[in-house]
Amino acid sequence: MAAWRPAFVTAAGALLAGCTGGADDGAGAERKPKSSPSASPSPTEVSEPYTLAEERAPKTRAEAVAYVRDLDVRPDYFGTGYRKRVPFESDPAEWAVLGADCLWRREPLADTVLASLTRAFELPEQGAKKPVYLSLTVTVHENVVAARRDMAGSLESALRCREQRLNATERVLGLYSQVSAHTDARSAISEDDLSEVGEWVVDGQRGAHPFDWYKFRLGPVTVAATTRHGAGRGRGLRRHLRHDPGLGFVAGETKGAGERAAVLRPFLETERE
Repeated sequence: MAAWRPAFVTAAGALLAGCTGGADDGAGAERKPKSSPSASPSPTEVSEPYTLAEERAPKTRAEAVAYVRDLDVRPDYFGTGYRKRVPFESDPAEWAVLGADCLWRREPLADTVLASLTRAFELPEQGAKKPVYLSLTVTVHENVVAARRDMAGSLESALRCREQRLNATERVLGLYSQVSAHTDARSAISEDDLSEVGEWVVDGQRGAHPFDWYKFRLGPVTVAATTRHGAGRGRGLRRHLRHDPGLGFVAGETKGAGERAAVLRPFLETERE
């Protein structure tokens, strides 16, 4: 399969893609090719998705925490106007778990998880348009098998709990799930992925609003993103995270950061000795 994805120089972590457009508006300016001022940027043809080789991934909890904290994830990856929320980052020693009662809770990491960090972003309220909330979670598992099991568990959770309570006042309803292998026709940014769509409701407020969830895996690392659209945003502007260019940038950084860390690991180990 040949598909488009952002182009990255992974050894240096330099972003070469020309645009970081989001759902509500574009972010960043296009880079014009030097060869022809009138030519439009051409997509990058690839035959394989991004991946992170297990031997290059973090090996210890300390390495994994440093890795997830060092990942460069900017608000403008997701569109003009996005900014960091407060609090911005979660505790990397905890992760979100969906209980038997279909309530999400923060709990200590499983034995097979080295670190998990959630970052929160928002598109602020604009007149009658309420905020859009976006969260991004990067989780480092001890190996590829554990990451695959986590992906399978995420799919099972959606089937088990069609209605999920996010916290004391917020719920998602009518979740519909889809799973894809990288051989399917889509943007080739990962080895496998899951997506869900549903409706987000807040207790005491009228109306239901779009909810999107998308999760993908690169070797032993999984990345999950959610968006909750506030009132007035319009269903035509829902993010459709599955096709969001911003997640292509995140996938490239996930791969590149792992490879950079693998290059530095021998030198760090020598210093510790």
